[in-house]
Amino acid sequence: MRKSVGDISFSVVNYTFLAVLGLVTLYPFLNLLAISFNDSLDSLRGAVYVFPNQFTLDNYRVVFRTDTLLNATVLSVTRTLLGTFLSVLCTAMLAYTLSRREYIYRKTINSILIVSMYVNGGIIPTYLLIKNLDMTNTFWVYIIPGLISVFNVIIMRSYFEQLPEGLIESAKVEGASDIKILMQVILPISMPVLSTITLFVAVGHWSSWFDNYLYNSKESLSVLQYELMKILIQSTNQVSGNATGYVDKNVLAQTTPQSIRATLTVLVTMPIILIYPFLQKYFIKGMMIGAMKE
Repeated sequence: MRKSVGDISFSVVNYTFLAVLGLVTLYPFLNLLAISFNDSLDSLRGAVYVFPNQFTLDNYRVVFRTDTLLNATVLSVTRTLLGTFLSVLCTAMLAYTLSRREYIYRKTINSILIVSMYVNGGIIPTYLLIKNLDMTNTFWVYIIPGLISVFNVIIMRSYFEQLPEGLIESAKVEGASDIKILMQVILPISMPVLSTITLFVAVGHWSSWFDNYLYNSKESLSVLQYELMKILIQSTNQVSGNATGYVDKNVLAQTTPQSIRATLTVLVTMPIILIYPFLQKYFIKGMMIGAMKE
């Protein structure tokens, strides 16, 4: 069928608006990428937009010359993989339990979890609790305190509640236990919500540094984000002459805080950008949870 003038006009306006919106959204990251590959002193003059004016790798060389960066990267990757796996697993088990109507304490625990979203002990009581549990200066302080997120539990529970009840009843008739039903029936058909929660948790672990600042004083347990934050602070203090010795001052003098900030942003964002396309279709489906009810 031939399109009317109104349909063509709408398509032109719609695609033009989306193209402009996409460029506006993409430009800040392209600008940071250009600054990170541009000469530091030239960046101070401005006029760096999408492409670097004077291409250089000096900014990245300065960052990667940090002695502790390799160990911090390995620790961050380990934390992200292990923390995400355990968190998604524990969240799935709790969400499945709360989704079962025959569980008599279902409403009580749901209420307690929701209250905990609005009321918490604060930083000092949390620190004292973790210290009394002997988790300070240990790797597990990155994993255990944030193992369960109430928000993620609610999302996953809502998804499980929409699954056909006949699947679970059929499995029970065959003699399957609850854990077997969860692992072999529910989780294989729950990829949208699992991918959504996995992305939430993985980004949280990868981007976290404040727990390192609060609970770990050992340099061997520093995560990547914390080490990069220290480089940024030293670069900023270098301008005022108060820099501390995370990176050699002569090396750091070759850069500017603006270039270091752009370089660190690219480094910490790139892994998420590379992973997201593979989870995009599941992520979109997972975000639509609860939008339709039968």
